[in-house]
Amino acid sequence: MKKILGAALFSLLISSTCFAQNADVTAVNNAVETMRQAMLSAKKAELEKVGAPNLSYGHSSGRVENNAEFVDAIVTGKSSFVTLNLNDQTVDVEGDVAIVRHIFEAKTNDSGKPGEVKIGVMQVWKKDKAGDWKLLARQAYKLPQPQ
Repeated sequence: MKKILGAALFSLLISSTCFAQNADVTAVNNAVETMRQAMLSAKKAELEKVGAPNLSYGHSSGRVENNAEFVDAIVTGKSSFVTLNLNDQTVDVEGDVAIVRHIFEAKTNDSGKPGEVKIGVMQVWKKDKAGDWKLLARQAYKLPQPQ
């Protein structure tokens, strides 16, 4: 009887841990989608909700922005998105930290100049005291070119 009870408790513990992790993965995916929508809309209030106060936002060119610079670039049109798709996304959650990777594909109109972007991105998200996921760090990189 003790073995059955122990096995049942162990199974319950594992399933509740998996459920909590799945809920966090869903919440992080939702946060990433909120960020994508905010970048498309270029609405300052929405963009300001995405990043942590000490955000480090790295571009594939090597330029790094803080949260205010990230928001300002999009609001002013320095970085402007006509379309923005995040493909092949993965999310790994460990406690209150999540690592997101995806392929970032966009049609841009940066400062009135049309262009296209296809880069790899790694993001680090952190759950704040209120339980909201905030972007802590982002680094883009150039994808290898087919040979």
